[in-house]
Amino acid sequence: MTEDALPEKVAGTLRQIRRKYKTEFGTLRVRDLDLRILQVSDIEPLLKGKDPFEDVSRFPFWVRLWDAALILADTMVNLPPPPGNRLLELGAGLGAPGLAAAAAGYRVTLSDYEPHILDFQRVSAAANNLQDVEFKIIDWNKPPAMARFDTIIGAEILFREDFFEPLLKILRRFLAPDGTVYLAHDAERLSLAPFLEMASRYFTIGVIRRKITTEDKEITVLLNRLRFREDNS
Repeated sequence: MTEDALPEKVAGTLRQIRRKYKTEFGTLRVRDLDLRILQVSDIEPLLKGKDPFEDVSRFPFWVRLWDAALILADTMVNLPPPPGNRLLELGAGLGAPGLAAAAAGYRVTLSDYEPHILDFQRVSAAANNLQDVEFKIIDWNKPPAMARFDTIIGAEILFREDFFEPLLKILRRFLAPDGTVYLAHDAERLSLAPFLEMASRYFTIGVIRRKITTEDKEITVLLNRLRFREDNS
């Protein structure tokens, strides 16, 4: 769908976004799908001159389309859902994995922690003519009441250790008893191993290594699958 064809309400949201951010639509190829993703084309105004490497927790992670998100998007398209499968993407940011899942037939809820991030997701969903997508603000420390989901996914969401326990509580509370969690992270992310050790109390955990080449650099992404342990209580 072209920008001119966006529904008026969504077009208004896009105009509001562009008053604050420089944006562009990028095309993401996921197997046989071409997804249009609204992205920030200049992140310098968000950084305000600060070096993001001095305090990585302050980096606006939502503005980047991470390599792990590309791998997760590909995974969801390659795993067509059973009828009615409900999927939640946590810390969705630009929402590429969730949007790819919606295009593959999942009933998707995209979530993040601030309204303006959800506005980006809404515009991208409309640009791809994806109707069965919901958007929800989720504070991991105070999550809203929700029904359980058959599938929960997240890409590059483990960057603060103080979020580990809240995330585990969300997974245990909102994952259906026979559901599956898929998490994708750069293999070099040091916080992944300690989180998975904590999660192993409640989940069986599998891992697949996927490689992706971007800008002449090969990156290894770890795709973890979590399912409730039979002895989980």
